[in-house]
Amino acid sequence: MKKSKARDKIVETASRLFYQQGCVATGINQIIKESGVAKTTLYEHFHSKEDLLVEYLTNISDETDGWLKAEVDKFNSPKEKVMALFDFLAVLSSRADYCGCSFLNMVSDIPFDSGRANAIIKKQKDNVRALFAEILKPMKKEQLADELYMLFDGALITNKVHGGAWPVQTAKNIAEKLI
Repeated sequence: MKKSKARDKIVETASRLFYQQGCVATGINQIIKESGVAKTTLYEHFHSKEDLLVEYLTNISDETDGWLKAEVDKFNSPKEKVMALFDFLAVLSSRADYCGCSFLNMVSDIPFDSGRANAIIKKQKDNVRALFAEILKPMKKEQLADELYMLFDGALITNKVHGGAWPVQTAKNIAEKLI
């Protein structure tokens, strides 16, 4: 599909609203109003709200995978790489505009049978697990990938509930002991 400034504005607006409010609370009319496009323009680019959600999740998945890989690539040892992921999480979760993990927020907001959206969320989470396994491969400790992934996502969820730095720091401390 042809890219346009209007399409970009729709995606930017929908992405911001989905992240801040969730999918269910974000209406098409709000996206239209805040993006400043006509309803017909929105529907020329996206046939449904689900199409917009899939675009948002795909974009943020690619972005997140890139961020995580960039953090890992700054270090040499597997332990440093794992710790870097938790440090990245600590920085991210301390930002004033942080509203939680986009994927965990969305998976609790959309119906379980939202096939395309849930598939993107699952794939992104599988990418995180695979990244941990890849990092641990030189140590022959790939089996710890699931545990580290659970600590990583658990820190995200606990931070969403309690706020503060302690959930991520606690997860990092446990991860350090595992490695």
